Amino acid sequence: MKLKVFVMEGCPNCPEAKRIAREVAEELGLSYVEVDIGKPDGQIEGLMLQIASTPSIALEDEVLARGRVLPKDELMREVLRRLER
Repeated sequence: MKLKVFVMEGCPNCPEAKRIAREVAEELGLSYVEVDIGKPDGQIEGLMLQIASTPSIALEDEVLARGRVLPKDELMREVLRRLER
């Protein structure tokens, strides 16, 4: 499964969101993907998930956070809850 972080150039909170998401992905054995919504491909993917603000995080195609940084423990809980389904 892929943990996706939606970012954009100039986003002040994106570096922290990327760091946290990368750590969670590594700890859970997930793929980690950064999607730049400032680029055409990223815009399309963001629109499909109704993401217009950064940072945003999705597990596959389920959005976990829009426009905010989730603390690591909260992101871990959200991901684990969805993996248990």
